[in-house]
Amino acid sequence: MLKFTRYLKKFWKETLIGPAFKLTEAIFELIVPLVMARIIDVGIANRDTVYVLRMGAVMILLGLVGLGCALICQYCAARASQGFGTVVRSEMFAHINRLSHGEIDQIGTPSLITRITNDVNQLQLAVAMLIRLVVRAPFLVIGATIMALLINWKLALIFFVAGPLVALVLYLIMSRSVPFYRIIQRKLDRLSLIARENLSGVRVIRAFSRQKREKARFLEASNDQMSTSIAVGKISALLNPLTSTIINLAIAAVLWFGGIKVNMGEMTQGEVIAFVNYLNQILLAMIVVANLVVIFTKASASANRVSEVMELQPSITNRCMAPVEPKPDSPKILFDKVSFVYPDASDYALSNISLEIGKGQTIGIIGGTGCGKSTLINLIPRFYEASHGSIQVDGVDVQNYPLGQLRRKIGMVPQKAVLFSGTLRKNMQWRDPNATDEQIWTALETAQAAEFVRRMPDGLDSVILQGGKNLSGGQKQRLTIARALIGSPEILILDDSASALDFATDAALRRAIASLSGEMTVLIVSQRANSVRYADQIVVLEDGHAVGIGTHDQLLQSCKEYQEIYWSQNEQPQEGGKAE
Repeated sequence: MLKFTRYLKKFWKETLIGPAFKLTEAIFELIVPLVMARIIDVGIANRDTVYVLRMGAVMILLGLVGLGCALICQYCAARASQGFGTVVRSEMFAHINRLSHGEIDQIGTPSLITRITNDVNQLQLAVAMLIRLVVRAPFLVIGATIMALLINWKLALIFFVAGPLVALVLYLIMSRSVPFYRIIQRKLDRLSLIARENLSGVRVIRAFSRQKREKARFLEASNDQMSTSIAVGKISALLNPLTSTIINLAIAAVLWFGGIKVNMGEMTQGEVIAFVNYLNQILLAMIVVANLVVIFTKASASANRVSEVMELQPSITNRCMAPVEPKPDSPKILFDKVSFVYPDASDYALSNISLEIGKGQTIGIIGGTGCGKSTLINLIPRFYEASHGSIQVDGVDVQNYPLGQLRRKIGMVPQKAVLFSGTLRKNMQWRDPNATDEQIWTALETAQAAEFVRRMPDGLDSVILQGGKNLSGGQKQRLTIARALIGSPEILILDDSASALDFATDAALRRAIASLSGEMTVLIVSQRANSVRYADQIVVLEDGHAVGIGTHDQLLQSCKEYQEIYWSQNEQPQEGGKAE
C-alpha cells in the first residue's frame, strides 16, 4: 500500500492537518475524566454548586472544542480520501485505455470494473481512516494508561493485565478473519462477472427462457459470497463480547480495589470514576484498532489488485512518435508470412499468411467460424501484435507507425455494433469531431442509414441510449459503418458488419462502398459468399491458414473450402447445367 502514498502528495496539507486536530481532540478527551474527578471530589463533596457549574462549563467547552477539532479532521479526511480516490481512479482508467486487447483479455472486463470501483472505494476508506483514527486510537490507549499511572500506579496494574488480554483476543480473531477478506474480494469478481453477463445478454436469456437457470447461477455465486461473509462475521462477532467481558471484569476489579483504597484514604471517589472512564476509553480505542486492522486488510487486498492493473505494461506501444512518410508505389497492405498465437493458447490462430493488397482494392475475407478472420484484420491497426512475420501499410511496418497515425488511416467497423449514449451527431463525430452535417449525411447515405435517420423526430439530434438500445440491430450496424466512413479513412475494415442486414440492403451497401473503392481500400469480413463475391480478391481461411486467394470465379473452380461455403448458401446448378 505504501506505493499509493504518492497519490496523496496533492493533499499533503489535509493529511497533516487532519491527524493534528484529531490528536488535539484526543488530548481533550483524556482531560475530561480528570475534570469529572474534580467535580466529584471538590464540587459534590463540598456541595459547592458554583464549582460544579464552573467545571461543568469547562467540560462543555472541552466537548465543543473537541467537536470542532473532529469536524475539521473529518473535512480533511473527506477531502483527502475523495481526492485520492479520484486521482487513482482517473489514472487507472487512463492506464487501462493504454493497455492492448491482450492485457484487457487477460484480466477480464468484469474484474476491471470491480477493481476501478469497489477496490478503489476500499482504498478511499483506508485513507479516510488513516487520517481520522490511526493517530487517535493508539494515542488514547497509551494516554489513558499513562493518566491511570499518574493517578495510582498500583491500581493501574489492572490495565497491564486487561490490555494484553484484549490484545490477545484481537490477535486471535483477526488472524482467523483477515484471510477471508481476500477471498471475499475474489468472489465479488465472480458475482460481478455473472451480473454483467446477465445484464448485457438479457435478450438472449429471455429468448432461450433461461431466466430460472441464470437466477440460480447468480444465487449460487451470491450464496457462496454470503457464506464466506457469514463465516468471517461469526468470527468477528466474538470481538465485542470478549473484549467487553475483559474490560467489564477490569472495571469490576477497579471498583473493588478502588473502593478499598477509598476507604483507606489512598484514593478519592472521583479518581476511581476517572479510572473507569480511562478503561472504557481503552476498550473503545482497541475495538477501533481491530476495525482498522480489518479495513487495512481489505485495503491491502484491494491495493494488490489495483497494483496488478497499474503494473501491467501494454505489449503494444509507440516505437516512434514522429510521423511516418508512406513509401510510394508500395502495396496498401502487405502481410508477409504472418503468424499469430493468443497468449496462453496452445495453437496458432493464424499461420504463415502472405497477402498483398493494392490501393483502392476491395478484399473479401471468408471462412468458417473461428478460422481467424477477425484476428487477421485486428492485426492491421495493431490491436494485437503479430507473433511472426510483418504487416506493412503503405510500405512501412505497422510497428514503426505512431499508433495515432496508423489508426487514423483506418475506419474500423467491429463485429459487435457499439454506439454510445448521446446524440446521433455526437456518435457520428467520433472519427472527426469537426465533421459537418453534410459530411455526416453523405456517410449515412453510403451506409444506407439516411432513410431511417430522416424518419427520426430529431434527425441528427436524436438521442441514442447506452449501447444503442433504442435501435434495431441493422440500424446499429449501418450507423457504425457510417461512423467509420466519416473522415475519409484510407482503409475501411468491415468485420462481419452487415450480418443483421437484409439481402437488398446488404447489396445496396456493397454497391455504395464499391463506388468508393477508388478512394479507399476496403476489407470485408463476412460469412456470406454473396457479400464478398464481387471483391477484387477473396481470401479463404481455414483453421488459421489461407487455403485460397483469388477472385470468385477462380476460387469456385479451384478452392474446395470456398465451393462448400458458396454452394451451401446458393442453389447448385442442375446436373449438366452451367455453374457460375
